[in-house]
Amino acid sequence: MIDPFGRSVSYLRVSVTDRCDFRCTYCMAENMTFLPKKDLLTLEELNRLCSAFISKGVRKIRLTGGEPLVRKNIMFLVRELGRHIQSGALDELTVTTNGSQLARYAGELHDCGVRRINVSLDTLDPAKFKAITRWGDFDKVMQGIDAAQKAGLKIKLNAVALKDINAAEIPDMIRFAHGRGMDLTVIETMPMGEIEEDRTDQYLPLSRLRADLEERFTLVDIPYKTGGPARYVEVKETDGRLGFITPMTHNFCESCNRVRLTCTGTLYMCLGQNDAADLRTALRASESDDYLHAAIDEAILRKPKGHDFIIDRTHKKPAVARHMSVTGG
Repeated sequence: MIDPFGRSVSYLRVSVTDRCDFRCTYCMAENMTFLPKKDLLTLEELNRLCSAFISKGVRKIRLTGGEPLVRKNIMFLVRELGRHIQSGALDELTVTTNGSQLARYAGELHDCGVRRINVSLDTLDPAKFKAITRWGDFDKVMQGIDAAQKAGLKIKLNAVALKDINAAEIPDMIRFAHGRGMDLTVIETMPMGEIEEDRTDQYLPLSRLRADLEERFTLVDIPYKTGGPARYVEVKETDGRLGFITPMTHNFCESCNRVRLTCTGTLYMCLGQNDAADLRTALRASESDDYLHAAIDEAILRKPKGHDFIIDRTHKKPAVARHMSVTGG
């Protein structure tokens, strides 16, 4: 699948649910209204959609949410997609999780062909963790990370950089992650969905964070890629990798190879744009995949050049009204 700007689309991110057992302050309002369960595609339908994308050239699928592991019977979908790993049709099946359910599912994820996961973790301070996530249990996440490593899953930690909240803690998080053989990626907060907080108070440009880190560490740019938007450096003092995801200060649109599928069958060709394609109708219109494939082709031809994210005091409303949990991280 080639978009209008010559980029090959080979990476599908699938939000299997908009629900989450955390309420992170930069991501959600505390009292969220989630989609009615009747509006969600079944896991069988999600599997058929994913399989259609694989047949059209997608080589990597990431399951996201919300929190993907709170979706009932989610391991059915993981197991079905894992068969494409076994056949060689899919190069990689990965999961982004908050870690709350990892102690329960880590072994089974590995058995189904998952080898690498991302765990969202913004602080190592249990009290601060509770304040950021509102509903999260730090000890439970640590137990999940332990279980995942024991099961043989390679972990990358994702931390959203929040000014005056966790910025001073990033050096300790680097040492923690690298000390346990994990990569760490820091992410700029993105203007998606209405929340109680003012994102201009949260926003920390990673160019500033990197400059601060370079006073303590030797950071060397490296060409390492995982298929996502992170740019990586090697931290000489810890012999580990640190990634920067910078949608605000340095967007990564020129190399975007991704599209995002929601749990309702809506395909977003760009995280930071509102244009979308309804694949649910095409999916349910026929048992044949011809109509579905045509709908996917039409959508890819509408993939935009880049996103519309902006954060400043003059833009009070989020650039995109939907919450990140709808589209997936």
